[in-house]
Amino acid sequence: MIPFEALDAEFLPGFERMFVEVDGNPVRTLVGGEGPPVLLLHGDPQTHLCWHHVAPHLAKTRTVVITDLRGRGESHKPEVLTNPEAYSKRAMAAEQCEVMEYLSFSRFDLVGHDRGARVAQRLALDYPQAVSRLAILDIVPTLDLYEGYTAAFAQDYFYFNFLTQPAPLPERLIEGDPHRFMRQILLGLSDETDFYEPRILDVYLAAASTPEAIRATCDCFRAGYYTDLEHDRSDRETGRTIDCPTLIAWGEKGPANRHFDMQAVWRRWCTKPYFAPMPSGHFIPEEAADEICGALSDFLTL
Repeated sequence: MIPFEALDAEFLPGFERMFVEVDGNPVRTLVGGEGPPVLLLHGDPQTHLCWHHVAPHLAKTRTVVITDLRGRGESHKPEVLTNPEAYSKRAMAAEQCEVMEYLSFSRFDLVGHDRGARVAQRLALDYPQAVSRLAILDIVPTLDLYEGYTAAFAQDYFYFNFLTQPAPLPERLIEGDPHRFMRQILLGLSDETDFYEPRILDVYLAAASTPEAIRATCDCFRAGYYTDLEHDRSDRETGRTIDCPTLIAWGEKGPANRHFDMQAVWRRWCTKPYFAPMPSGHFIPEEAADEICGALSDFLTL
């Protein structure tokens, strides 16, 4: 049994745990604090617990909503055989909007890291009326990522090609040693390896290593290559941009910063960008918790 509830009680005290059903599908949701609403979306291969430093800090002055994205943690894990678009970031963004509507928040601030940042980018593009401010942590858009692919980048981000291979090839290979594969991602994108709370790291590994979660992870990356890429391309061709204030944060020691000019990339997508390099690798919410808490507090009060 994965101790989700016990760890939430310890690391997210005062947050109410619930399931919000969207089209009959459960989305694990936690809500805490009072004030203007902000939605936090986690990355891979993690759960909402990645915000265990950030969420309590923001909850001092805001109503904080944190969820497990579909395919992750305690949320539902749809199969693409019955819903081919299940893991497009467009579908995932729509689901998160439904969660916020259920909580009576039609307009809110939005923060996403890694996979959650891709969902957040899509949500801000598809539902501009819903997003007051947007914070994107350590990604470039899918279109820029694949267009900028080099041999050196592929070494750092090998799974952007591996996980997109036809099912069930990557699933079967990962199932041979799922913890080792997930550890490689969790520890391989940063210079440091001791920033995780050990029990939370154990939960990441356990939650990401079930057959259902492995399948969902592969399908999510496949959706990035086959579907999200085209959505981004359409936006670029039509000149669609993110027009709310947007904070772009990245890890100065991470691979995204090594391979991309983060400011140049995001200036093409955002009309009101703000930039905040962090003294960390990729996993900013846990590696640079104090710094990102400060940057978000300042940004969300603009």
